[in-house]
Amino acid sequence: MPLDPAPRPARRTFTSEYKARVMAEYESAVHGQKSAVLRREGLFHSHIQEWTRARDAAAKAATSAGAETGKPVVSVSGRMSRAERDNERLHAENQRLKAKLAQTNAALAIMGKAHELLASLAESSETPTSSDR
Repeated sequence: MPLDPAPRPARRTFTSEYKARVMAEYESAVHGQKSAVLRREGLFHSHIQEWTRARDAAAKAATSAGAETGKPVVSVSGRMSRAERDNERLHAENQRLKAKLAQTNAALAIMGKAHELLASLAESSETPTSSDR
């Protein structure tokens, strides 16, 4: 079995300082110069998109978790794990269901008040009938 003359290339890794520097330069560049930054660094637009999503998700998690626990949350990787995605989906569903429950409770309260009003109107409109026969 002959050896493969071209070994598999190593996957590039980027430090968080490098990512932050390139993203800052990319975001501050005018429209026509953004692609020049990518070409110079040998990057694709998808790199910037992924890094930006990771940065925004980490900032969002830090503010929401920091407000709840008082401790900052640091994201290790740029992608969310399946458990994190499920947690986010369930949190959104929970918020939606809470809003729907509040709306239903408000509607029930209004219906109860309308029922009381109709009952009091029915009582006040009933006049005692006298039979003269």
